[in-house]
Amino acid sequence: TVIQKNGKIYVSMEAKLLFASGSTTVEPNGKNALIELARVLEKESELEIIVEGHTDSDKISSPTHPSSNWELSVLRATSVIDIMLANSAMNPSQLMAAGRSEFHPVDPTDKSKNRRIEIIISPNLNELFEIISND
Repeated sequence: TVIQKNGKIYVSMEAKLLFASGSTTVEPNGKNALIELARVLEKESELEIIVEGHTDSDKISSPTHPSSNWELSVLRATSVIDIMLANSAMNPSQLMAAGRSEFHPVDPTDKSKNRRIEIIISPNLNELFEIISND
């Protein structure tokens, strides 16, 4: 889904499109969608892009990595960024990986909707801040 909120664009992709349960490896269909998005965004050098991983509230039962929902959410975000950078001419300095774990649910009754990646696209406001601070 794509929504505009607070001057930013939020592209939300359900985890089932991108990842198997507990995995940080992006599925082929999800990879194709990410590559398409990256190729659109690579032309927009004035944007700042945050890739946020979100999980449901189910506890991780892995004896190795990821060991928590925090770790899973961040590792998924970095997996998405790796694919975007490897398949486009995006500038890495525009990107940030973040993990929100289970703490920003979008639907308290359907936890599958809470397992998602959100790509938050916002304008780079550095020039505006420079103008304001010079006045």
